[in-house]
Amino acid sequence: MIAVFKFGVACAAALLVSTAARADESCKFRGDLDTIYCDENQNLIADAPKDASKLKNPKTILLSYSPQEDTATYEKMWSPYVQFMSQCLGRPMRFLQVHSSAATVEAMRSGRIQMSLLAAGDTPFAVNVAGAQPFAIHGNLINNKPTLMAYHLVMVVRADSPYKNLRHLVGKRVAHVSPSSNSGNLAPRALFPDEGLVPDKDYKVLYSGKHDNSIMSVINGDYDAAAIADDVLTRMIQRGAVKEGQLRVIYKSAPFPAGSLAMVHDLAPELRDKIISCTFQFKFPKELETAFRGTDRFVPLNYKNDYALVRKVADISGEAFTRAAFDKRKANEAKSTNAPATSPSSKK
Repeated sequence: MIAVFKFGVACAAALLVSTAARADESCKFRGDLDTIYCDENQNLIADAPKDASKLKNPKTILLSYSPQEDTATYEKMWSPYVQFMSQCLGRPMRFLQVHSSAATVEAMRSGRIQMSLLAAGDTPFAVNVAGAQPFAIHGNLINNKPTLMAYHLVMVVRADSPYKNLRHLVGKRVAHVSPSSNSGNLAPRALFPDEGLVPDKDYKVLYSGKHDNSIMSVINGDYDAAAIADDVLTRMIQRGAVKEGQLRVIYKSAPFPAGSLAMVHDLAPELRDKIISCTFQFKFPKELETAFRGTDRFVPLNYKNDYALVRKVADISGEAFTRAAFDKRKANEAKSTNAPATSPSSKK
């Protein structure tokens, strides 16, 4: 029985190798994408399957997100979009809560979800590992020209702290968000050294898990400072979770694209086009417009161009958006979270 089992495993492994080899032969360009995807038009995202039988047309669309803030708040915030899309598509869309960024990417790769609202740092992983196709981002029409929403990496300290610049944080307790977070980890590693502060050399990086964990833990005194996205702080102030003036910004970066809205690469063309059309018809209600700093709609996103700075920061910081890097991040994601007991995540 054991011999038969081993033989079966060996055959399966050989079949997988053979299938991968045939995929390699049939794909003329892949770039940084995982081996199960192809990018023959070289726009840096996965092409749709050439075999029509591999295209999917699900009866229900599941939308997920990169968990950066309180999950219940995020689901409530996006319920108007979910309701609008259900009506516009003529089929139900549902919001699926996930426990980690890695879970979001895995769900897209396995086909368990069809769409996701992704953080800037998670978008390249979703593109390369899960075949995600980012197509939209929050924005406005300015002089009839779509303008995407941007955010900044900021380092925040308590308003009553003595710290005035990054050099003052040498030897202090500084929070990053998670290994994959752009503003919460990659950008600090790439940009802070030029300001005289080197993460993991001048201070030990402590991962909090989420931006709001970092923010609340600085306020509570568990961290001396935190590297976060300024748009998250804005939303927390707007909903009363943080009071204006409790924190002080001692560093602000150049702008980054504020995440993405992406879909899987293998949807039927009619459904894919309908999702795009409906998304761009959706106008943000007042709550969303306020939460996202005056942006009132989704605008088109060009991943190759609009994410060039994010990819550059990753290169500088030594990050690789590969399957191997993703598997390592996934394995370390839970154990690398060192959020203090007073942080919001510890209560869930």
